[in-house]
Amino acid sequence: MPIIILLIVALSGLSFYWSSEPDRFNVHQTALTRAKNNPAQLVTGYVTTATLLQVTETLLYKQGGYLSNDKLPPGILMDNMPNWEFGVIVQIRDLARSLRNDISRSQSQSIEDKDLAKAEPQFNFNNNSWIFPDTEGEYKKGAEHLKSYLGRLADPSKQNAQFFARSDNLRDWLEIVSKRLGSYSNRLRSSTGQKKINTDLAGDSAATQSTPVDSQRMVKTSWLEIDDEFYEARGACWALLHFLKAVEIDFKEILQKKNALVSLRQIIRELEPTQNTVWSPVILNGGGFALFANHSLVMASYISRANSAIIDLNHLLSEG
Repeated sequence: MPIIILLIVALSGLSFYWSSEPDRFNVHQTALTRAKNNPAQLVTGYVTTATLLQVTETLLYKQGGYLSNDKLPPGILMDNMPNWEFGVIVQIRDLARSLRNDISRSQSQSIEDKDLAKAEPQFNFNNNSWIFPDTEGEYKKGAEHLKSYLGRLADPSKQNAQFFARSDNLRDWLEIVSKRLGSYSNRLRSSTGQKKINTDLAGDSAATQSTPVDSQRMVKTSWLEIDDEFYEARGACWALLHFLKAVEIDFKEILQKKNALVSLRQIIRELEPTQNTVWSPVILNGGGFALFANHSLVMASYISRANSAIIDLNHLLSEG
């Protein structure tokens, strides 16, 4: 019996330790360190690519390592950190896809970068595969290809690696980000349940859809999934904060020309509270004006404001 109690205490302590979310890092300093403190290597796109690489490595090598595919306790008993990890990997996938399809290419008919073409599929591998092959191994392969692209990007003799900091490329990625944040916001707001009017075909009288749905429907997140939604959104915002700060550096000239730099900084400011310490041992699901807090609604508020600011920023970038 004492051995069992000791084992339970040890596993509980390890679980608590592994549940600690990694700290944020300085994207410029991290990129400079990867460039071996040589500012000349910080060419256009270096900070964004280095940040994508650092976020990936943090996901893999943080306290407890990568937990989403653990099959033994305490990892298999944990769900908050695996959901946090999934939020991070979704942001990694989106930026890697934008790098491959848009940002590294001068136009739609240009040849895609060889390393990015190999890196992007690796990050889309199943996020909870334990073995044959394991998820960590596939993500590490993607990181190695990112390192190769980053090295070629900073080498003036290798002109086949490019990063085009154009407003259209930034808009394309921000549109993806906006859709992600919109989804998170809706899922978080559904924690208390709400009746939603069907607006799927609004604005287009000729629009149709494959399956008819009711004009009104009740949308409510199961109480078993509330913390899952919260931590997935929290992980996504953690990664997104770093990417936006990197974009601020690499797209600075474009943002200044469009008088949009302050708009990007406001988006970052709106997202920063999503990383505030959660003092409650559980994610509470009180009503909007109830006695107890509703952490999902608070998170949804921050994300919705950031998403509105992203939509405004995209309007600015689309203007001549």
